[in-house]
Amino acid sequence: MSEPLPRHGRTVKANPAARRKARHFAMQALYQWAMAGASLNDIEVQFVVDNDMKGTDMEYFRELFRGVPRNVSAIDGHLAPHLDREIKDVTPVELAILRLSAYEMEHRIDVPYKVVINEAVELAKKFGATESHKYVNGVLDKIAQTLRVVEIKR
Repeated sequence: MSEPLPRHGRTVKANPAARRKARHFAMQALYQWAMAGASLNDIEVQFVVDNDMKGTDMEYFRELFRGVPRNVSAIDGHLAPHLDREIKDVTPVELAILRLSAYEMEHRIDVPYKVVINEAVELAKKFGATESHKYVNGVLDKIAQTLRVVEIKR
């Protein structure tokens, strides 16, 4: 379901498995950034050294990991109206997943919104509390209604 991406003047088809690994590691790195407050550079170096990044779309990992903190105010602005609690009260895992996914919704229109939501739900099932995938799904569905309105109407 991925679209060709322009890279350095040529078109390259995105690898879904490599993207999935990139999201997985980016979510974990964003969680660490939120919890520890360490520098992005330190966290990124630690992830590359401590994890088997083979088969990971590193360019995508870096975009997500760097893009979320760079745009966190705008991302939280998209999230806040659709949450049933204050952002500070969202569990750190759910918040990392929601921020990553909201970033993708807004900045990666080459990724269909249904893919963004499905990938987020899978991350929530793997890393979140028992029912967090339902919460993540509901919030992202509402965000898609504003950020991907044209795509949804097709």
